[in-house]
Amino acid sequence: MIGFLASAAADSPASETAQQAIGYPSLFLLVSLGSLVPVVPTGAVVSSAAVVAFHQSEPPLALLGVFLVASFAAFLGDVALYWLGLRGVRSRNGSRWLHRLQDRVDNTTLEKAQNRLDAHGAAVLVLSRLIPAGRIPVMVACLLGEMPLRRFVRGDIPACLVWAAAYQLVGILGGSLFSEPWQGVALAVGLTFAFAAGPMAVRRLRRK
Repeated sequence: MIGFLASAAADSPASETAQQAIGYPSLFLLVSLGSLVPVVPTGAVVSSAAVVAFHQSEPPLALLGVFLVASFAAFLGDVALYWLGLRGVRSRNGSRWLHRLQDRVDNTTLEKAQNRLDAHGAAVLVLSRLIPAGRIPVMVACLLGEMPLRRFVRGDIPACLVWAAAYQLVGILGGSLFSEPWQGVALAVGLTFAFAAGPMAVRRLRRK
């Protein structure tokens, strides 16, 4: 992201190109890492990158680059995590990756994810990518149901494309409202975290 933010202040197209050469790999690394280790707020990363891309000298090309990099990185992270989880399912003693995924999901949420998976099949992966904290429960349900990797891949491709497009739209909205990139980034990050925190707050209120 440092490369993206720096490119927003570039004085020439040549400088933008050079700095984007750093920004796109940084975006790829953050999104793929966040998909593999679910602690990085990947939605906020994509939205922030889209804000900065919106303020480039050629926004369509910059936004296309953000979309392609983000969706591909998310896909690779998902597939790597699922492959590691499948190894645990097929092993007698499981694996630390599978155990970590299961520890992040309570029984009620897992049961709901399994019901949705039974009703809609791999198509539920698209929805799980858009719902905050919805990806891991559905992935665990797929693992426990021993969904083949090939079938998971077919469902995850459109899921990552839709996910990248959705969070990029948040960034475009933020970028279009302000003249300074940092203002749009702040709005996009705030909207992303509010979107993620909303459902969790509702669940806590229902429990009380």
